[in-house]
Amino acid sequence: MSFRLSSFVGVMLVCATVTAGDWPQWMGPTRDGLWTETGIVESFPADGLPVKWRVPIHGGYAGPAVASGRVFVTDYVPAGAAGENDPGKKIELNGTERVLCLDAVTGEEVWKHEYDCAYKISYPCGPRTTPTVDEDRVYTLGAEGNLFCLQTADGKVLWSKDLKQEYKTTAPHWGFSGHPLIDGDKLICLVGGEGSVVVAFDKLTGKELWKALSASEEAGYCPPSIIEAGGTRQLMMWTPDAMNSLDPETGAVLWSIPLKPQYNMSIMMPRQSGDYLFASGIGEVGALFKLNSGKPAATVEWTGTPKTAAYCANSTPVVVDDVMYGVDCKGGQLRAVEFKTGKRLWESCAPTTGERRGGHGTAFLVKNGPRFFLFSETGDLILAKLTPKKYEEISRFHVLEPTGECFGRSVVWSHPAFAEKCCFARNDQEIVCVSLAK
Repeated sequence: MSFRLSSFVGVMLVCATVTAGDWPQWMGPTRDGLWTETGIVESFPADGLPVKWRVPIHGGYAGPAVASGRVFVTDYVPAGAAGENDPGKKIELNGTERVLCLDAVTGEEVWKHEYDCAYKISYPCGPRTTPTVDEDRVYTLGAEGNLFCLQTADGKVLWSKDLKQEYKTTAPHWGFSGHPLIDGDKLICLVGGEGSVVVAFDKLTGKELWKALSASEEAGYCPPSIIEAGGTRQLMMWTPDAMNSLDPETGAVLWSIPLKPQYNMSIMMPRQSGDYLFASGIGEVGALFKLNSGKPAATVEWTGTPKTAAYCANSTPVVVDDVMYGVDCKGGQLRAVEFKTGKRLWESCAPTTGERRGGHGTAFLVKNGPRFFLFSETGDLILAKLTPKKYEEISRFHVLEPTGECFGRSVVWSHPAFAEKCCFARNDQEIVCVSLAK
C-alpha cells in the first residue's frame, strides 16, 4: 500500500515528461526508492557487470540524476587539502562547486556550471543534494546554500539564490542536505533562519511564495516530502525539534509533534504506510505516528527503544507490505522491522559494513520488481531478496572504490541513480555507468 500511495503522490510531483527510464531526483521519480524499469538482470554475470563508461569527478556526497539522456551531478574542487574529518568540528576550505551535465550513453561532458564557494562545514567533501530535474530545468543546492535553476540544454542560469544571505542563516553543521522538491509550480527547499526553515519558491522565477517554521538551533537535514492523509495533501518537514505537517500551498502548519534526535540530525525522510508515518534518527530516537483518517492530524502510536525498530541516518528506508527495510545508524546493520509495531525481524551487516562493522554503516536501497538493488558503502552493488524472514544475497559487483572516510573506515556515501537499464554511481574520484540490462 505504501508503494501505491507514494507512487500516486509522486505522479503529482514529477512532470509528465519523466519516463520509467529516468531518475530525475533523489530516490527516483516518486522519491520512494522504486525503480519500475523492466528488462533488468536477475543475477550478475560470473565475470561481472559491463561497465559502459567511467569519467573523472571531484568530491561530493550528492548522487546523480538522470533524465532525457543526460546525467546531472555536482562536485567540489578544493583549492587545498581539507585535513582529517572530525564530526565535531567545521573545517574551512576554499574551492569551486560545480554542476556537471554528461551524456548518459557516453559519459562525455555536455556542459558545466561552476562558481567559487568557501566551505565551513564538517566533512567538507562536497555537495550533498541530488539535482532535481523538471522538464527543461535542473535545480541544484550546494553545501553552503547556493541554489540554482539551470537550463538543462546548456547550463544557462535562469535564477539563483544565496540562501544563507537571503534568509540570514548559516549552513547546518554538515552542510545543506535537504534535496529540493518539485510540487506543481513550486520548488520546496529546506533553508533555515527565523520563520524560514522551509521555503517554497516559484520554480520558474525563484520568487518566494511562502516560508514557514523556525528551529531552536539548525534546520536539520531532512528532505521535504508530500503525503496524503485525512483527505489532505500534507507537506512533511522533520526539523530537529518536531515532526511538522504543513499545507503545501500556503505553508500553514497543520500539526506538529515533538521528535528530537541528537545533534540536530533529523535526516531520514518520513515513510508512510497506510494511516501510519515513521521517522527515526541518531540517539535511538524514533516514533510511529497514527495519521487521522478524517482530518490533517496525528497522534504518537509508539516511540522507539534500543531493542526495537531501526534508527536511520544516511539512507532513508523502504517500506513494502508493512515491513520496513532500513539501516540502523548506530549498529550499521540493515534491518527488517514490522512497520506498525517496531518489532525487529532480522538484521545483517553483509550489505553495509561487512566484516568491518561500525557506526553509520550505509547502504542505499532501491526496489525493482521482486528484488532489491543495494549500493553498499564498500562500493559494491548488491542484488538481493529482502523478505520478512531473511536477507538473501543473489549477486555482488564492485563498482567503485570507497574514497571517503568515516570513523577510520573507507566509505562511499552517495545514492546512485537507476535509469536507462543502468546504475550510475559516484565516489570522490569518478562517476561510473554500469549496465543492468538483461
